[in-house]
Amino acid sequence: MPAVAEWQSRPLEAIYPIVFLDGIVFKVRKDSRVINKCVYSVLGINMDGRKEILGIWISENESASFWTTVCNELKNRGLQDILIACRDNLSGFSTAIETVFPRTEQQLCVIHQIRNSTKYVPYKDIKAVMADLKKVYGAPTLDDAEYRLEEFREKWGKKYPQILKSWDTNWAELSTYFKYPQEVRTLIYTTNAVEGFHRMLRKYT
Repeated sequence: MPAVAEWQSRPLEAIYPIVFLDGIVFKVRKDSRVINKCVYSVLGINMDGRKEILGIWISENESASFWTTVCNELKNRGLQDILIACRDNLSGFSTAIETVFPRTEQQLCVIHQIRNSTKYVPYKDIKAVMADLKKVYGAPTLDDAEYRLEEFREKWGKKYPQILKSWDTNWAELSTYFKYPQEVRTLIYTTNAVEGFHRMLRKYT
């Protein structure tokens, strides 16, 4: 499929202000067996504010080492710098981006973080925990967010220490968006942009 290969290797712009990176697992049939394949997608917002799929890759499973390969390919196609990279919390993902684009700020997907946090919480506490977490990620400033996180710690820390451990460990990359005005925050606090593309892929496959 020459047209697909040509699209996948096309030159890219030198700078993309915002780039979303995410993987999705598909079940595919191979040699009479059903196996998992991971589709890696990179969606960029260019300097004109337009969304653009920079590339799609397929691997056996999602791994940080493969993301390093993806980032190197983007650089080889002309991408010199990303201002903000939005991603999930796959182990080693941060290093993969930093290795290739050392000046890029990284924003962890807050929605992924909330999902990971609430999996520890029984149904009876879900609404209250979610409401208190919203005070953290929905705060108007970084200082207020940190204050709200301490409030959360006092209220829930003994009951759900694993939630606080996760937020504390990832806070630097969860809180990047507080540096920016609301219009930018709304764009970068979640990887929903590329997840919407993945939902479309599922529809057609």
